[in-house]
Amino acid sequence: MTRAQLTGWGACEDTCDAAALVVSELVTNAIVHTASRRIHCELHDLRDDGEGERVRIAVRDEGCIPGDARPAGRIAPEEEHGRGLLLVAAVSTAWGAQETGPGLLVWAELPRDAGARATDPGPVPDAPHGGPDGGGSGWAW
Repeated sequence: MTRAQLTGWGACEDTCDAAALVVSELVTNAIVHTASRRIHCELHDLRDDGEGERVRIAVRDEGCIPGDARPAGRIAPEEEHGRGLLLVAAVSTAWGAQETGPGLLVWAELPRDAGARATDPGPVPDAPHGGPDGGGSGWAW
């Protein structure tokens, strides 16, 4: 669904590939690390705001069961899991997370044109707020 929507918006193939990876990693984290019955995903087509044309991906979960501890700590080199956010950071120009009630909203931004990818992501903007629009065209599932 991610590729189809971004292709429809005219995003380049590299952006579609990176976005599919980001959605997969963020949704997987929400499934593995929360007790969510429902996970909400959004894509936003952000344009003409002075920061360049980009795509924002946002994944919102419902949080953990009260009393459940979130796993923490360093990942050993031989571990098979635990590198998802490193991948997200590597392919994104910016990303972040914020608590939203009992859950967490994790987002990432990608340039619409892979040639526009910055070497330094710069400051992290605020996460999207409300509605499917998020300041540009939006799509959610």
